[in-house]
Amino acid sequence: MQDKITIVIDYINEVKTRCTYNAAGEALGITTHAVKKLLGDPRPETSWFVSATTEEPLRHEDKDKHPELYRIRRVITSGKVLKRNLDL
Repeated sequence: MQDKITIVIDYINEVKTRCTYNAAGEALGITTHAVKKLLGDPRPETSWFVSATTEEPLRHEDKDKHPELYRIRRVITSGKVLKRNLDL
Protein backbone atom coordinates (compact mmCIF):
# COMPACT_ATOMS: atom_id res chain seq x y z
CA MET A 1 0.00 0.00 0.00
CA GLN A 2 2.93 2.35 0.65
CA ASP A 3 3.80 2.15 -3.07
CA LYS A 4 0.30 3.29 -4.03
CA ILE A 5 0.24 6.20 -1.58
CA THR A 6 3.63 7.28 -2.93
CA ILE A 7 2.18 7.29 -6.46
CA VAL A 8 -0.71 9.47 -5.28
CA ILE A 9 1.61 11.83 -3.37
CA ASP A 10 3.86 12.20 -6.42
CA TYR A 11 0.87 12.88 -8.69
CA ILE A 12 -0.70 15.45 -6.37
CA ASN A 13 2.64 17.26 -6.08
CA GLU A 14 3.08 17.21 -9.84
CA VAL A 15 -0.33 18.74 -10.56
CA LYS A 16 -0.15 20.98 -7.48
CA THR A 17 -3.80 20.44 -6.64
CA ARG A 18 -5.29 19.81 -3.23
CA CYS A 19 -7.01 16.46 -2.71
CA THR A 20 -9.31 15.41 0.10
CA TYR A 21 -8.35 12.55 2.38
CA ASN A 22 -11.71 11.01 1.40
CA ALA A 23 -10.85 11.06 -2.32
CA ALA A 24 -7.45 9.49 -1.71
CA GLY A 25 -9.00 6.82 0.50
CA GLU A 26 -11.70 6.07 -2.07
CA ALA A 27 -9.12 5.71 -4.84
CA LEU A 28 -6.91 3.44 -2.75
CA GLY A 29 -9.76 1.44 -1.20
CA ILE A 30 -8.80 2.38 2.37
CA THR A 31 -10.21 4.57 5.13
CA THR A 32 -9.34 8.22 5.53
CA HIS A 33 -7.69 7.32 8.84
CA ALA A 34 -5.43 4.87 6.99
CA VAL A 35 -4.57 7.57 4.42
CA LYS A 36 -3.54 9.97 7.17
CA LYS A 37 -1.41 7.29 8.79
CA LEU A 38 0.31 6.40 5.49
CA LEU A 39 1.06 10.07 4.79
CA GLY A 40 3.14 10.19 7.95
CA ASP A 41 4.42 13.33 9.64
CA PRO A 42 3.34 16.73 8.30
CA ARG A 43 5.58 18.01 5.51
CA PRO A 44 5.08 20.17 2.40
CA GLU A 45 4.66 17.15 0.09
CA THR A 46 1.68 15.89 2.09
CA SER A 47 0.06 19.26 2.72
CA TRP A 48 -1.88 18.85 -0.56
CA PHE A 49 -4.10 16.34 1.26
CA VAL A 50 -6.89 18.23 2.97
CA SER A 51 -10.08 17.94 4.97
CA ALA A 52 -13.24 17.90 2.85
CA THR A 53 -14.91 20.45 5.12
CA THR A 54 -12.11 22.99 5.59
CA GLU A 55 -10.00 22.31 2.47
CA GLU A 56 -7.00 22.65 4.79
CA PRO A 57 -4.34 20.06 5.65
CA LEU A 58 -4.68 18.62 9.14
CA ARG A 59 -1.84 18.92 11.67
CA HIS A 60 0.22 21.11 9.31
CA GLU A 61 1.71 24.30 10.65
CA ASP A 62 2.51 27.04 8.14
CA LYS A 63 6.11 25.84 7.90
CA ASP A 64 4.81 22.38 6.88
CA LYS A 65 2.62 23.68 4.04
CA HIS A 66 3.74 23.68 0.43
CA PRO A 67 4.46 27.25 -0.74
CA GLU A 68 2.05 26.83 -3.67
CA LEU A 69 -0.76 25.20 -1.66
CA TYR A 70 -3.26 27.97 -2.42
CA ARG A 71 -2.13 28.61 -6.00
CA ILE A 72 -5.41 27.31 -7.38
CA ARG A 73 -8.81 26.88 -5.77
CA ARG A 74 -9.63 23.49 -7.24
CA VAL A 75 -9.72 20.51 -4.87
CA ILE A 76 -9.99 16.88 -5.97
CA THR A 77 -12.98 15.52 -4.06
CA SER A 78 -13.61 12.25 -5.89
CA GLY A 79 -11.52 9.10 -5.89
CA LYS A 80 -12.70 8.52 -9.46
CA VAL A 81 -10.46 11.37 -10.64
CA LEU A 82 -7.40 9.78 -9.06
CA LYS A 83 -8.31 6.31 -10.32
CA ARG A 84 -8.74 7.61 -13.86
CA ASN A 85 -5.59 9.72 -13.91
CA LEU A 86 -3.38 7.16 -12.18
CA ASP A 87 -4.91 3.92 -13.46
CA LEU A 88 -5.35 2.62 -9.90
